[in-house]
Amino acid sequence: VSLSLFLPDTELPDDGKTNKYLSLYLSIWKNVTFMAKVDSSDLLRKPNMKWLKGKWLDLGSKAGKHVQFKETYDRNSKVYTYEMSIIKVVEGDAGGYRCEVTSKDKCDSCTFEVTVEGGSLPDAGEDAGDLDFSALLKKREKKARDEPKEEVDVWEILKDAKPCDYEKIAFDYGITDLRGLLKRLKKMKKVEPKKSDAFLKKLEQCYSVDKGKRTQMHVELHDPNVQVKWLKNGVEIKPSAKYVFECVGNKRTLTINKSNLSDDAAYECVVGEEKSFTEVFVKEPPVTITKLLDDVHVVVGEKVEFECEVSEEGANVRWMKDGVELTKDGKYRIKKDGKKHTLVINEATIEDIGMYYVYTNGGESKGELEVGVAIVTYHPLTLPIYYSVFNTVIITQDHLSLSDIPPPLTDPPKIHLDTSSTGSKNTIVVVAGNKLRLDVEITGEPVPTVCWMKGDTGRVRVETRTTLSSFVIEGAERPDEGQYSIIVTNPAGEDRAELTVKIVDVPNPPENVRCMGVGEDTATITWDPPKFDGGAPIKGYLMERKKQGSSRWTKLNFEVFESTTYEAKKMIEGVFYEMRVFAVNGIGISQPSGNSKPFMPIAPTSEPTRLTVEDVTDSTCALKWRPPERVGAGGVDGYIIEWCKEGEDNWVAANKEPVDKNTYRVKGLPTGEKLLFRVVAMNIAGRSPPCTMKQSVTVREIMEYPKIRLPRQLRTKFIRKVGEKINLVIPFQGKPRPVVNWLKDGEPLENKSVGIRTSDFDTILFIRSAERDHSGTYTLSVQIDNMQDKADIHIQIVDKPGPPINVMVTDVWGFNAALEWKPPKDTGNTDITGYTIQKADKKTQGWFTVYEHNRRPSCTASDLVMGNEYSFRVFSENICGLSDEVAFSKNTAIIGKTEPLHYTTPHYTTPYYTIPNFTAPLVDRVVVAGYSTAISCAVRAYPKVRNMHLLVTYTFKKKSMEVDQKTSHICLMQCDTSPSHRVDQAVDCGLWNVVPLLFNGCVKLLVIVGNWNTLSYTSIQSIPMCDMSGEYAGNRITSRNCVQFLATWGCALSC
Repeated sequence: VSLSLFLPDTELPDDGKTNKYLSLYLSIWKNVTFMAKVDSSDLLRKPNMKWLKGKWLDLGSKAGKHVQFKETYDRNSKVYTYEMSIIKVVEGDAGGYRCEVTSKDKCDSCTFEVTVEGGSLPDAGEDAGDLDFSALLKKREKKARDEPKEEVDVWEILKDAKPCDYEKIAFDYGITDLRGLLKRLKKMKKVEPKKSDAFLKKLEQCYSVDKGKRTQMHVELHDPNVQVKWLKNGVEIKPSAKYVFECVGNKRTLTINKSNLSDDAAYECVVGEEKSFTEVFVKEPPVTITKLLDDVHVVVGEKVEFECEVSEEGANVRWMKDGVELTKDGKYRIKKDGKKHTLVINEATIEDIGMYYVYTNGGESKGELEVGVAIVTYHPLTLPIYYSVFNTVIITQDHLSLSDIPPPLTDPPKIHLDTSSTGSKNTIVVVAGNKLRLDVEITGEPVPTVCWMKGDTGRVRVETRTTLSSFVIEGAERPDEGQYSIIVTNPAGEDRAELTVKIVDVPNPPENVRCMGVGEDTATITWDPPKFDGGAPIKGYLMERKKQGSSRWTKLNFEVFESTTYEAKKMIEGVFYEMRVFAVNGIGISQPSGNSKPFMPIAPTSEPTRLTVEDVTDSTCALKWRPPERVGAGGVDGYIIEWCKEGEDNWVAANKEPVDKNTYRVKGLPTGEKLLFRVVAMNIAGRSPPCTMKQSVTVREIMEYPKIRLPRQLRTKFIRKVGEKINLVIPFQGKPRPVVNWLKDGEPLENKSVGIRTSDFDTILFIRSAERDHSGTYTLSVQIDNMQDKADIHIQIVDKPGPPINVMVTDVWGFNAALEWKPPKDTGNTDITGYTIQKADKKTQGWFTVYEHNRRPSCTASDLVMGNEYSFRVFSENICGLSDEVAFSKNTAIIGKTEPLHYTTPHYTTPYYTIPNFTAPLVDRVVVAGYSTAISCAVRAYPKVRNMHLLVTYTFKKKSMEVDQKTSHICLMQCDTSPSHRVDQAVDCGLWNVVPLLFNGCVKLLVIVGNWNTLSYTSIQSIPMCDMSGEYAGNRITSRNCVQFLATWGCALSC
């Protein structure tokens, strides 16, 4: 971004970048214009320009009569020109200005200073404060001191003032931090909400309720006896069955029953002059279709009705056919009866065939209409049979009649029966269930006697008249089928005729209707022919289907279908259907077959994906795959895994039943063979396309180096208490399965209390109850042929320690007693962490703790009572706790009464001194560089004198280097104080020693000052005292290397 600033009467160089701080002098009450130009040739968007005064005041908010802004753009040069004009400059306009231009991550700015010259007019003092508060505070005229006024809380004024007046109020009361003022006002308004005098709890801001549901609104009042009004859109609500008012204590409730869209309004609760407002939003639930449309099959001219039920009464329902909305007209009628909606087509035509849809705002359904031609019905058959010139046999649906002509009077018996036209001699075909009436004319004179017989025996009802004999079977059935004989006799002779009656019927229904396969919108149905064809050949079959749960059957074919396998089409995927079949013969249509099992038209899934090999052994192979990308509504019932040898096409199924998981280990494979594997998904639609591996797999164990994966907690010493359970699970890897071996301390693990369990992937060492003898180093090794891996596990079983040994009172002085003892023989298989010392006097025999967690095998019991005799006992302590047994002191400490001692200084003819002896040695210290530290020790020497300067020299050395006053080490010799030494740098670490010199005798003590290293105490080395002779005999040592200090007997020396 390139910014050029042009000041009045001044023009900057052509490069234009104004980074230099400029000063400008303006005359009061003159107009001035500042101009800035921005080169936007490299910019994609318009830059953002700001004119600022001071640090943060944006002059854009002050635009008006006094400050005006202008912006222009030159398309040729792509330069933006920004102008700021100040009308009638006043003193308040003086100050620092800045113009700043930004565009995304680019920025440039120019700064200049404006100074206003000339006198100020009296009436411009207040107006000048609109832009510069600091200048107004400095230039404000002094006014005469008024009489003291009452103190006013400016914050109360600001709280009630408008935001546009904040600046003026702040100026009047001398508030210069406007940001702080706004923040404080914001907090004050939050913490002081307006309280209501009438309501304890007001209505919620809004209520949401479903259509038809109940709504309740609650308020709580201060006064339980006050009257309450409820308003809806400003109109008072009266109690009714719809609006119920409740009053319980100080709680008021308005209940709206069976909310509808008219209840969507604003509500108020009025108590006196106070109101509580809320809004109620009524949501209309989505209307769902509870009863779906069924497919309809009719013939031309019949009435069609599509019926559905919805979840709500009065719902808006749309009917559509093939994407076109249906309206009420002469052809279509739409009926509404509560939740039931019906589409009626008065007379169906071929053009009405198609898919019909019904839509609501929450669901949809569809049904198919099929229109066919009318079915030809069967009519009664009249069959003429020529018996003679005079006779005709007529067969109707109800009876068989034979008209005759009276025979001559002298005629012998004769049966006039002719069935030559029926196709079979003397055979009559009767439909089952129909009435069979066989009228046979007989002649003879005198009247012959008639006898009807079925087969060779039995008689059926016979009606006999003078010249007519009738054979009647009411409701012919299949057992009535057979051969009938008629015999007529009279004195003149006898006649006999044979007649066969064949009963035909509709066939039995087909059997075993079943679905053999489904597709995306098809299903293949097959069935078995009926066992009985009704006595007439089967011409074909008719099929019907329906949705599961529906009662409306839809015909699938109008012409008889001869095969016993049919493919039903135009079905909806994911919907369960049922099928039934009718058999058709020359007599009629059979009863429907039993319903097939419900089936769902659905396509098989896509092939499984990402078939990979997880593991291979000498006879098995573990496979893993992902589910199919397209599953569909039928889901996946399982997977079938198959394999074959490379180069062959003989696939062998590895599992008989489909497996549910996406992993499977194929077993029983030939070792060393190269095999191909594939996976097929199974569902109700059948097998999916197979997912086959692209490369063959060699069935052979993969060699893997044995490796023990030791858990983190077992890489250090594993510590457990006696009696606890131990269960160590250690995983390992290796193929083939490695040989696992356990050792303890280098010997085979033969302890029966230690259990070992090993699987293909890990080994477990468990101990039900740990004992001390279970401690040791356990070595785990896994081996495959000559490859081996080992891991050591250190197990330490710890217990409580035994008591200390030989507890003795070694010294008693004043009110103190010194104790010493030896560590216990049994430390509990771990380190002793401390000791607990208790005391008891002989009088009370009550034990009181003197020290806890005492580290050293010695201590000093202080503050003993004079005249008492004390005994002591000591407990050992480790990580398991205190020892169960205690060690008592073998002797006691008697604190006797002391008398004042009169000390007299002995006079020696010969100087007598005792070699200094360290009673408290130096201890190792670990410190941080730059921090102070102290190293202390205690020395005992003789003579034992009071208030006497004892001349002793202490020499500190670091690595045989004597420390003098030039180093940073401070050596302070005071009585009963600790020496201080400032560790200024890491080179101060090392071995330090202190050598107290008494005349020519010295004692040397070494100590290590380390940097978190392993520290150890050095032994005290005593150097024999030299003879005091020469210039040192009986005199004080005054060498420059010696330091004077005050000491008493047994004092602690610090350096």
